[in-house]
Amino acid sequence: MSLLERLNSDMKQAMKNKEKDKLTTIRMVKASLQNEAIKLGTKELSEETELTILSREVKQRKESLHEFDKAGRQDLVDKLRAELAIVELYLPKQLSEEELSEIVKETISEVGAKSKADMGKVMAAIMPKVKGKADGSLVNKFVQQHLS
Repeated sequence: MSLLERLNSDMKQAMKNKEKDKLTTIRMVKASLQNEAIKLGTKELSEETELTILSREVKQRKESLHEFDKAGRQDLVDKLRAELAIVELYLPKQLSEEELSEIVKETISEVGAKSKADMGKVMAAIMPKVKGKADGSLVNKFVQQHLS
């Protein structure tokens, strides 16, 4: 089942169950996917593109969450946390820290990185491997740790 089909199915279920917040969030994600398809001029998006869009949606919500938290807007923080939980349901299973650390070590040895100067090469090689499965800032942190 494609992501769009899952979203449509879950949207119908949310309507039946009168889950207004879930319905709104699913509609926003679906709109993002459709807007990207229109922008690219295609009927269907590749799985990789869908992952990129979902990751973007998660990142936007996390950034907004941080800003609202700093501003003391607990009502918006709670709303965004609920949205984030819903969007994350559509992402692939996230890698554990141990799994991510192992992938970082393997990639560093593949690339032949020795110091922090090679950070760009390592990040360029590792990000396609963990796309949608790990947060970029966490990957960055692990790469820095292993290169120092």
